[in-house]
Amino acid sequence: MEIHALTVYAGLFKLEVDRLNINKNEYMVVMGPSGAGKTILLETLAGFRNPVKGRIMLDEIDITKLPPEKRGISLVPQNYALWPHMNVYDNIAYGLRTKKLGEKDIREKVLEIAKIMDIDNLLHRKPSTLSGGEQQRVALARALIVEPKVVLLDEPLSSLDTGTKDKLKNFLKQLHKKLSFTVIHVTHDPVEAFELGGRIAVMLNGKFVQVGTPSEILRNPQNLEVAWLHGKPVLLHGLVKKVEDKIVTVDIDGLELQATTDIECKPQSTAIVFFRPEDVSISLDFPNPERFSPRNIYYCRIKNIKEEGSLVRLSLVCGSVEFEGIITRGSCEQLDLKPNVYVYASFKASSVKVISCG
Repeated sequence: MEIHALTVYAGLFKLEVDRLNINKNEYMVVMGPSGAGKTILLETLAGFRNPVKGRIMLDEIDITKLPPEKRGISLVPQNYALWPHMNVYDNIAYGLRTKKLGEKDIREKVLEIAKIMDIDNLLHRKPSTLSGGEQQRVALARALIVEPKVVLLDEPLSSLDTGTKDKLKNFLKQLHKKLSFTVIHVTHDPVEAFELGGRIAVMLNGKFVQVGTPSEILRNPQNLEVAWLHGKPVLLHGLVKKVEDKIVTVDIDGLELQATTDIECKPQSTAIVFFRPEDVSISLDFPNPERFSPRNIYYCRIKNIKEEGSLVRLSLVCGSVEFEGIITRGSCEQLDLKPNVYVYASFKASSVKVISCG
């Protein structure tokens, strides 16, 4: 699927897509906060909204003006939209019946997809008697049974509890691997995006601001808004001391920090650097250079410790500079870390990015 110069109005909201290519059988995740325009994008691709300009191409065919039923696209809305008066079997069979298939063929296809989805024991049940996870599988079965060219998933896991969400994330990964269908999955959850997406398109205020692999989005955010989308980063301001190749040394209140950059930096210019707390390694002894040789090593005092489930967030003070590190609860207990204990905090220059320089 290819989207070219698309503009869509929804009241006062404006969606603008310069260009986006989704490869066949790709699992593309569109990530962004509420109000970014993700659902409007899906509704436009499905044919429920009309763009004022631009084109939507599918298999080199312009489908921009085709009605929804002729696009070969299935949309699974956030509320699943199952027919409450129909049982699971009839919900799944609905799309095939609109195509006028014979009941024998319909039954074979429904039983086949139900077995794949592990809901073959639920075919007689009504949607109101199903759990959220079961309803999601029924909605997926209904979408996939018509063999669409593209499946659109609108926040499919947002209303599920944590345990069910984790199970269905694994199920979606295995299902996609098994059936090899093209997916555009929208979410505001960065963990969901990074676990499922082969590529991620970050949407803010109706526009795509960055498209790349999960690693590219995580390690090389193009701006501060993208950096903040997948968890609170460490942001530090300083003065550039020297630049060697793509390694920049930044003085942050007397603390020298080495970072990588893809933008031009000059000595004496101000810089904003960022890194992720989970990239910080904590040890009681100076890091062994044979095992780990980071460019940035600091002797810091633990100011505060905050438990976050299986992880522990450390507030670290190094001279007059304060930043955070995240380690596992097991590591924290093994090192016997407490407030006012001194530790070595270290991280690689490649973990630190200069995102503003001038």
